[in-house]
Amino acid sequence: LRQNQDYSLLSLLHVWFKSAYFQRLKALTPEENTRSQHGLFFQDGQRRVDYVLTYSVKKSSGSHSTREIFNSQEDQKAFRREEFEGKLRDMGLELEKDEDGKIPGVYFVKIHAPWNVLCREAEFMKLKMPTKKVYEVKQSNSIVEKISTLISKILEPLHPHVEEHQPKNVKHLSHTFSREKQHLVCRKQFTSSFVSVQIVVNKGKTIYTTVSICVIKMIFYLFPRVFRKYFGEKIGLYFAWLGLYTQMLIPASLVGVIVFLYGCATVDDNIPSMEICHPRNNITMCPLCDRVCSYWKLSTACGTARASHLFDNPATVFFSIFMALWAAMFMEHWKRRQMRLNYEWDLTGFEDEEDHPRAEYEFKVMQKSLRKRQKSQDKIEKLTFQDRLPAYMTNIVMMLLMIGVTFAIVFGVILYRISTKAALHMSSSLITRNHVQLTVKTTAAIINLVVILILDEVYGAVARWLTVLEAPKTDKSFEERLIFKTFILKFVNAFAPIIYIAFFRGRLVGRPGSYLYVFDSYRMEECAHGGCLMELCIQLSITMLGKQLIQNNLFEIGIPKLKKLIRYIRSKQGAFQEEERQKKLTRYETDHFLEPFGGLTPEYMEMIIQFGFVTLFVASFPLAPLFALLNNIIEIRLDAKKFVTELRRPVAARAKDIGIWYNILRGVAKVAVIINAFVISFTSDFIPRMVYQYMYSPDGSMHGFVNHTLSSFNVSHFQDGKEPMDPSHFGYPVVICRYKDYREPPWSNTPYELSKEFWAVLAVRLAFVIVFQNVVMLMNDIVDWLIPDIPKDISLQIHKEKILLVELFMKEEQGKSYIIDSSTSTDGKENCSKHNNNSKVAPPRSRRHTNSTKSF
Repeated sequence: LRQNQDYSLLSLLHVWFKSAYFQRLKALTPEENTRSQHGLFFQDGQRRVDYVLTYSVKKSSGSHSTREIFNSQEDQKAFRREEFEGKLRDMGLELEKDEDGKIPGVYFVKIHAPWNVLCREAEFMKLKMPTKKVYEVKQSNSIVEKISTLISKILEPLHPHVEEHQPKNVKHLSHTFSREKQHLVCRKQFTSSFVSVQIVVNKGKTIYTTVSICVIKMIFYLFPRVFRKYFGEKIGLYFAWLGLYTQMLIPASLVGVIVFLYGCATVDDNIPSMEICHPRNNITMCPLCDRVCSYWKLSTACGTARASHLFDNPATVFFSIFMALWAAMFMEHWKRRQMRLNYEWDLTGFEDEEDHPRAEYEFKVMQKSLRKRQKSQDKIEKLTFQDRLPAYMTNIVMMLLMIGVTFAIVFGVILYRISTKAALHMSSSLITRNHVQLTVKTTAAIINLVVILILDEVYGAVARWLTVLEAPKTDKSFEERLIFKTFILKFVNAFAPIIYIAFFRGRLVGRPGSYLYVFDSYRMEECAHGGCLMELCIQLSITMLGKQLIQNNLFEIGIPKLKKLIRYIRSKQGAFQEEERQKKLTRYETDHFLEPFGGLTPEYMEMIIQFGFVTLFVASFPLAPLFALLNNIIEIRLDAKKFVTELRRPVAARAKDIGIWYNILRGVAKVAVIINAFVISFTSDFIPRMVYQYMYSPDGSMHGFVNHTLSSFNVSHFQDGKEPMDPSHFGYPVVICRYKDYREPPWSNTPYELSKEFWAVLAVRLAFVIVFQNVVMLMNDIVDWLIPDIPKDISLQIHKEKILLVELFMKEEQGKSYIIDSSTSTDGKENCSKHNNNSKVAPPRSRRHTNSTKSF
């Protein structure tokens, strides 16, 4: 993470990591701190602990026969543990047991990887390691990098001072490790905790599947005080991506605020809302529900019409195009940033290693072999498609069932809105009747939020269960399938209510005298006269802000602390927090009570869903990027605190990209263009206003637009039992009422049929969708073509590294040749042997290599 100093948020993140960890250490007394630090090494105080195994041994109780069975099971587990530890020793790893710990029933095994094992496994894993050779790195002169540097300088006073151990423009020359060239390696870098843990993890995976999973209780890594490459590249890339995403939200937030302020500034000049709010507007509207609802005046929708203009104005189209280009710029900028990080983290030639089969997969293969009872030479080595077919069918059925549950709940909320609206209209309170729409919209949005939060947890568990049932062969395959299932379920869960309001509400209503009903008693919902865009904005804002505040922030703080408390209680350590200071636990005993690292999937998932809120329906909520930015500033600090103080140290995994998440991001960005085109075209009144102004307006203005969009209905054509109970609500009988639609009047030859204005508006809407999509997609392709994936300076630096490596190895070979030539030119075998053993003659340094080896 220290490589990201040019990004201000990541720089601040690193300082937060450091300060949070030392605050954790300061919570202990100096004596306790010394003992905790002692837990980072073996008893000799020299060998560092790279890896910790922890297991529990339960005491038997009950009858004599029960104790015998229990002891037999414990003996079997102990045998398997010994077998596993023996194989670790055979690999060259050094183990030290701590069975006299201060936590009852919990024992630890500390593992250390010695130098020869590090060298052997690093060569086998083809790790790219920094050499002693350093060279100067030229700074990029691209516009993007200049802007980033400028932003960093502007925000520099807000950042704490970070001590630099190495200049930013100096880099170690790296090369794939070889034991023959180990004298060239910077040993301090090589023996870092990241490298040693990674090698231990790799060796553990090769033999872990031979041991029952229930034998080893936990595996975790200690918290060292060195933060360089602390989490590994995989987690480092997550924070780099989060930092870049947060920075890119700054311009999007500024433009969104400007669009919102434009709507506020022009609300008093909006002619349609002025016509609705005019005191002389006596347009009588048809009832919004059967029987209990009466006729109402259009002027009562004044507040809704004015509020709708804040989000439904000409600037909305511009902002939608801007956000589509913003998403394309973000994706391109991330690709460039990812390539830069690959270069800085020595991952330019890194290829994903062949992942070892998962223990669960091997167990299923073994079960299949036992069922078949085949001979050893016909041993089954993999699961076929036929073996997985039941799991695949279960996955499909359960996924469809869960999506069906989501739609069923959305339908239930629709029924709630319809029934509640009718009940509130029957209220004797005038205030209640006047605020029916606001009450129903807000409460329904809150209900949707609560359901979404609950189902998110359920769907996460279901997705994991389905993935385990599918039994993927490798950890990478398991992770990708889990991510895909979880994303589909959570995406549908979060956006199903929003999609209903945007594209279905108000479309399947019918007309007065011929409404569509649900269960023959509930009439389908209509949009308010200002359109459904305002309701869409309310639903989107409550869902987005609620998820960010409750799920992303409160849950991240509360759930780890709750689990930690439960772990204390289960380990019979209810008062353990007070006893901890008296017993003076070592570091690995203290870290034992931390929450296990559950992977990056939840962290990415919440950000991807947020990215969907920011891009998919941004036409209805231009303030979404601003709220996302404010949330992410808090999110970075919460993640920092959680990773450092609440979680055990994660596996330091290597990765050169963010994996399947990039493809999901690209998919969301592509879908966003289509959805925003339909939102502008069908949900907002942008197209009807444009059609009226240029085709039907007598003076080319918006005067008369409201009356143009209203159709007429003769109240005598109401179905029996559907007319209002109080037809003289205004003190006089109503003959004609108006409703929002493009239909022929009742006195025409084709009463209540769709008018030619409807077809004209529909044609323009469809044309707008096609033009908008193609123009924005074309602009995205232009952005993709103009911005190269690999920064030019990085390409030059990679080429320079290759040249320097060639020079370094040529110089080394020249040195070897000089020693051999000197030894063969001496007289006698005795002198030759003596010279070979003791010679320290160095080859002459040529002028050509003077500068390149000065910093060696």
